[in-house]
Amino acid sequence: MSQLSQSPLGKVRAEIARACAEARRDPGSVTLVAISKTFGPAAIDPVIAQGQRAFGENRVQEAKAKWPALMARHPEIELHLVGALQSNKAKEAVALFDAIHSLDRPSLAAAVAKEIARQGRRPTLFVEVNTGGEPQKSGVLPQETDAFIRLCQERHALAIAGLMCLPPPDEAPAPHFALTAKIARRNGLPLLSMGMSADFALAIQFGATHVRVGTAIFGARGVSHA
Repeated sequence: MSQLSQSPLGKVRAEIARACAEARRDPGSVTLVAISKTFGPAAIDPVIAQGQRAFGENRVQEAKAKWPALMARHPEIELHLVGALQSNKAKEAVALFDAIHSLDRPSLAAAVAKEIARQGRRPTLFVEVNTGGEPQKSGVLPQETDAFIRLCQERHALAIAGLMCLPPPDEAPAPHFALTAKIARRNGLPLLSMGMSADFALAIQFGATHVRVGTAIFGARGVSHA
């Protein structure tokens, strides 16, 4: 048995393959985004060495501090912003990230559109849906998502590719995945960013194209792993 197959990353990949087989999906239709927030190059380099190329960060400033050097050595890396984005960080986010999973309000859509036009970079864009209607959480409410997608597309000429959701931790995730997939279908959006370490296999059953897995790959998070 190979060393990779016994590694945390290898085990996650195997679970993705199993979930895809059960759902009769091609494993190539699911992108594993390794969530590397709070972890530095010492933890990330071995995962890159095992062939992982898509990584996710929650904060623009943390990503700016560690990823340019890593990406200089590994230009094939694809970097995803999965955390909330402030409008005043749109310039840096568009410059650094290949995908932004957290569009959720008109001011941010306008700021991102301005930077895409100015920089000529076109990150893959997801609208974040607050499927649980949690007041402390970012994201567009489900009943407002169709209108927000249209605003992004028509007013700001943004190419929205998909939706992202983060179900409430104290609720079964399946209804939230199903709702997100339903909204995506009716808006003709092909991508779904759903599922984390505890529930990514279930998310694949509901059509997830991007699963965001951190703890199962990197282990428990400390305050800093620089």
